[in-house]
This record gives sequence, structure tokens and C-alpha cells, in this order.
Amino acid sequence: MFEWSEEDLMVRDAVRAFIDKEVRPHIDELETGQLPPYDITRKMLKTFGMDTLNAEKLARDLEAEEAGEKPASTGGSTAMADSMFLILNMEMAGVSLGLISSMGVSMGLAASTIRSRGTLAQKKRWLPGLATMETVGAWAITEPDSGSDALGGMKTTVRRDGDDYILTGNKTFITNGPYADTIVVFAKLDEGDGTPIRDRKVLTFVLDKGMEGLTQGPPFKKMGMMSSPTGELFFDNVRLSKDRLLGETEDTGEDKRGGAGAKAGFTAERIGIAALSLGIINECQRLSIAYAKERTLWGTEIAKFQLIQLKLAEMEVARLNVQNMLFTAMEASKAGKPPTLAQASAMKLYSSRAATEVAMEAVQLFGGNGYMAEYRVEQLARDAKSLMIYAGSNEIQVTHVAKGLLAD
Repeated sequence: MFEWSEEDLMVRDAVRAFIDKEVRPHIDELETGQLPPYDITRKMLKTFGMDTLNAEKLARDLEAEEAGEKPASTGGSTAMADSMFLILNMEMAGVSLGLISSMGVSMGLAASTIRSRGTLAQKKRWLPGLATMETVGAWAITEPDSGSDALGGMKTTVRRDGDDYILTGNKTFITNGPYADTIVVFAKLDEGDGTPIRDRKVLTFVLDKGMEGLTQGPPFKKMGMMSSPTGELFFDNVRLSKDRLLGETEDTGEDKRGGAGAKAGFTAERIGIAALSLGIINECQRLSIAYAKERTLWGTEIAKFQLIQLKLAEMEVARLNVQNMLFTAMEASKAGKPPTLAQASAMKLYSSRAATEVAMEAVQLFGGNGYMAEYRVEQLARDAKSLMIYAGSNEIQVTHVAKGLLAD
């Protein structure tokens, strides 16, 4: 794959029309947190028939699983190969990164974890709502003292209490945390045998809003991605029945610590960052080209100045590089060979850096106007910077890439 198909471009144009009508008029409300993103997201899914499509796909998969057959779709790699999904992410990221991030965590990370690790009964219980955004999902792994050391530094614990578990601890920087209906939570199992907390098994549970002992903190005030509600979760001896333990078993197979599910989520999330980065690069380039043609200095369009042309040319190089990385990942996923964690980390490292550099150059090209919120490149620069931290800081991506190179 070396270019978008005619069908892809038709989808792109339809998405852009929706954005112009339904999203751009509400950007200020979204950016201040006055308007949560969920109703707009549901309208978008309905407009493009994705709610119905997702519901039908899920129903077929569950029916196949109940019959003992292999489901047609498995989530992460299938989504990666879906150009419509990526185009939707890209186009929305250039206008409201937080909105698409919020949707991605709910329909992507939260749903795919339940889909890959849950029992049939658990899938029937939680996936239908998540598939259509009727319910909002959160994926809770990050903690105040863990950050990039998400698994090793985890302090949230569960202990057995008869047939139930008791959950204690807290999570932070949780996308959708303040409003989530369905929350996937990772916690260390405390077996009371003195095992150091870093070496304890990680179990995954699903919580519902309103459970006794669960507190969902208010949205944080952030530098960027303002349209994505991010907050803290507190667990004060939350009682969890065994049917909330994904898979309803503590057996994690060969993965003794139980971190494979989280790592699969990291891989999907980091590939998604490349699509979001491309969306920001595309929008910055579009705005910059238009501004360069209309802005004049000394009676001349600034587009004729060589330094301005250099900025535009470097934006194009970044666009081509990130787009080609995505095309490669899409083709690999279609062939049943989705990117490894190391490859996904490389994509995230490069694309987020490229998007941030392009956005800052766009601000510079706009000059004083670029520093004003009215021109939107200011928002894009703030949003782009979050991609260098989001889904694991870029510093930790270096480690994953290097480990992949040194593994053989």
C-alpha cells in the first residue's frame, strides 16, 4: 500500500464534512471542558453507521464463540488494518485530539482487553455498550508512583476474601476516568506470602460506575487534549465478585506476572499514536500552506520566502514518513503480522516527535498570530506535545526499541 484508495478518500471527505458541521462549532466548549465529548462521538458513530456495524460484528463474534468457532475479528490487529478507522482517527485528531483519544480508549483499549481476556459471559455483559459508546470505558493502569514503570511500580492491590476480592489503591491520568461507566483495572494480587510487590501477579478486573468504595475524581486541568476528560480513580476496599475478574481465573499461563494483556494494550495504543500524529501533521500543514499564501510581508506573499518554503517542505517530509509507517503497519496487520511492541514503540517515538516539531514550526510560521488561540495552531502544538508523553513517554520507547534490537 502506497496511497489511500478512492474509497478511503471518499470516507475522508465525508468525515471532514461531519467535522466541519458537528465538531468545529463546538471546539471552544470542548477545549474548556464545558462540553464532554461523548454525545458528539455517539453522533459521529451513528452518522457513519459504525455503531450498527460494530454491534453486528460483535454479535456475530459472540455467536461464533458460543458455537465453539473462532471469531472473525479479534480487535487490535483488525482495527489496525481498517483504513476507515484510521482515517477517522487522523481527521479528528487534527481538530480535537482529545475527542478521538477518549473514543479510542473506550472502544479500543477497554473493549479489546475485555474481548481478548474475558469469558463469553463477560463479553456479553460489557462489550455491547462499549461497542457503540452507549457506555464509556476507561483503562486504568497508570498510578502516581509508577508512570512508565506501569507494571513493576504498581501498588494497587487485590486480596482474596472468601470467593470475592478486595481492591485497594488508586490510579491517575485515566482517560475517561471522571465519567466512565465501565472501568478495566489492573491490580497486583496480594497473597499474603511476603512476595515483593514488584514480583506479584497482575490481575485484571472490570468495575462499574457507582460501586461502593469507587470514587471517580473530577477532570484535571491540562496543557493539551482538553476535550478528553482525564482524572483519578480511588479504590477504598471495593468488593469484587469473581465474575469481575477477566477470564474468571488467576492463571496467567506462561506469563507468570500477568502483564501480557497490558503490553498488548500498549502496542495497539502506540500504533494509534502514529495515526493521531499524522492527523496533526496534516492539519498543521494545511493551515500553514493557506496562511503562507494569504499573509504578505513587504508586499510579497510569505510563501515565496525560502525559509517559509523550508518549513513547508520539512512538514511534507514528516507527513510522508509517518504516513508510510502507517501504511506498512496496515499491510502487516492485513497479512496477520501486526507490529511488535518494539516496532510500535518505534512508530510512537518517531511520529509523536515529528508531530510536535511540525506543530511548533506551524506556530513559528504564523508568527504572533500562531501564539493566539484564534488561529488553532496554538491548540495543535499543545495537543501534539501530549503525544510525546501519552501511551508511555518517548524516553521509555527508546528502551523498548533497543530491547527489540538486542533480543536476538
